[in-house]
Amino acid sequence: MVTTAQGAVRGLSRDGTTAFLNIPYAAPPVGARRFASPRRHESWDGVRNATVPGPNAPQSERNLGSVDMSPYFGAGWSRGEDYLTVNVWTPATVGGDLPVMVFVHGGGFVAGSTRSAMYDGSGFARDGVVLVTLNYRLGIAGFLDLPGAPANRGLLDVVAALRWVRENIAAFGGDPRNVTLFGQSAGATIVGGVLATPEATGLFHRAIVQSGSGLGAFTTEQAARVTKAVAAALGIDPHADAFADISDDRLVEAANGVAGIDLRTGTHSDPLIGLSPFSLVLDTQPAESVAAGIGADVDLLIGTNAEEGNLYLAPAGNYSTSTAADVDAAAARSHPDPARLVETYRKACPGASFGELRSAIMGHALFGKGSWALASAHAAHPRSATFGYEFAWRSEALNGELGATHTMELPFVFDLALQPELHGPTGLLGPGEPPADLAARMHEAWVRFARTGDPGWDAYDNERRATMRIDARWTLVDDPHGQERQAWN
Repeated sequence: MVTTAQGAVRGLSRDGTTAFLNIPYAAPPVGARRFASPRRHESWDGVRNATVPGPNAPQSERNLGSVDMSPYFGAGWSRGEDYLTVNVWTPATVGGDLPVMVFVHGGGFVAGSTRSAMYDGSGFARDGVVLVTLNYRLGIAGFLDLPGAPANRGLLDVVAALRWVRENIAAFGGDPRNVTLFGQSAGATIVGGVLATPEATGLFHRAIVQSGSGLGAFTTEQAARVTKAVAAALGIDPHADAFADISDDRLVEAANGVAGIDLRTGTHSDPLIGLSPFSLVLDTQPAESVAAGIGADVDLLIGTNAEEGNLYLAPAGNYSTSTAADVDAAAARSHPDPARLVETYRKACPGASFGELRSAIMGHALFGKGSWALASAHAAHPRSATFGYEFAWRSEALNGELGATHTMELPFVFDLALQPELHGPTGLLGPGEPPADLAARMHEAWVRFARTGDPGWDAYDNERRATMRIDARWTLVDDPHGQERQAWN
């Protein structure tokens, strides 16, 4: 049993670790409060049962074709109003002053939760880390830019969870002076956004951005296009007051209805290339804010996977069937000079198939260019360290087409690569076995960074751009995508 500022909670100890599930960090977002800043949760009497998973944010069930992504997305919406919660894993024998890691899940800003099997924090607790995972508002409630409501409410939830950590984590054995915020995909983009948020200063001390983007925010013009479409679909005015009485079911349905909306404008491309109509909405991109000095005191570990775009092609059967026209279309969706971009990739990747070129352009549009920009912006400030990585181990799933795709690093970071549901011909890790020590070594690097600020390789700077390529063998490479990086400038 642990006593938090809101009340006592009882967790479950097993195999040397203790898990506390479904602890509220903010009040339930119901009715009009779904479109307000998070508020402090009321205290409770007695001891709250923290041994079973709780509800998560409203969302629709997600799948990506022929690959089993259920360990990543979970089982969809588990209903309940009190879902702004954290899960905490800690060593069963609580000492004190342990490093703390706070994880923000991905899911395109519309899906995901702490209930997903991929986010079991037992491995971190086993290795002396207090691991926190959190739910945050998704879709319309979390990220629709609404007049009369604060912007980026899902990001505000993450900041509120960090405040909860500062106030309560010592009771779980964690050190509130050594907090690492990390996330993947949409969660990593949110981490970049929090890094660039002055109100979050001092709440965390290190950050890890796994396949996110420092250039992933929509402009207010782009966001207004989504808001107008959602309001029209619901038959209401585009104002927070009009959304207050709309049910969560209708909001989820409306969010699905605007998927694929064209957000390109005369001055800006769509940073998510049509894959999600929801993201952060900012006048200044996180990478630009970091370049100006915000977050300069926070150590940063940042990277991408070598074949990010495969996940958006191979499971739907669109990888091996890609054509030159598909490559040109991917470039047109992501760059103001698509012909020059395609030519650059052809030169940088001689002999690449159309599927490989299409995937590379998509992956760098979504994650690469924004990660390079954020790394360079952060490395320009000497007060903290920057480290780069590229995850390159290739899964043999889908006859090898899945490769080192988006999300592939997660089982290794969480040291869960032996989980049976990740294997088989349609499992994320494929029918073969990954290198025996890859998960242990990668997990150890993340823990080392959280503990010391150094994952174990040379820091990234804007001359050398040292990047650890993580595969069966680990190789430190200087500026591994120099040609492609320059094409996005």
